[in-house]
Amino acid sequence: MKKSLATLLIPAALALLPAVAGAAPKAAADIVRHKIPGSDFPIALAVTVPATATIHFVSGQVPAIADASAAPDSLAAFGDTRTQSESVLKKIKEVLEGMKLDMSDVVKMTVYLVGDPAKGGKADTKGFMEAYTQHFGGAQTKLPARAVVQVAALSNPGWLVEIEVVAAKK
Repeated sequence: MKKSLATLLIPAALALLPAVAGAAPKAAADIVRHKIPGSDFPIALAVTVPATATIHFVSGQVPAIADASAAPDSLAAFGDTRTQSESVLKKIKEVLEGMKLDMSDVVKMTVYLVGDPAKGGKADTKGFMEAYTQHFGGAQTKLPARAVVQVAALSNPGWLVEIEVVAAKK
């Protein structure tokens, strides 16, 4: 039976990922965060989680009310993207701590941003990054793989941010 070229090349390409990504060789049981070559952007190119790690899926978290006097479905109640991102990341940190984990255990993050009316309907990625870098980058070198997408809306019209994470620990 002939094997397809993809069947032969995919395992070889996966074996090369640590070398291509600039990761130092690690023991097979370690969680490996592959750096983006030549970049100091605070996300990982990829994260390899060994079978020996326990994986934790944290549901999407949304912002807490920042101004209780505002209508509960308004932007005024929750604040701008930076304020909401700070609130959501704080909630994620608290959820992780309740599971005996911390932000350095996050291996994957998906961020949903709604276009900010004050920014012409565009996602305020700068505001998000200002909050994000308080938790990831700098002294916190265990960076997650991450995606940030702009969505049309979230279930509350006042929400501009929802974040879900996957954490892993050996």
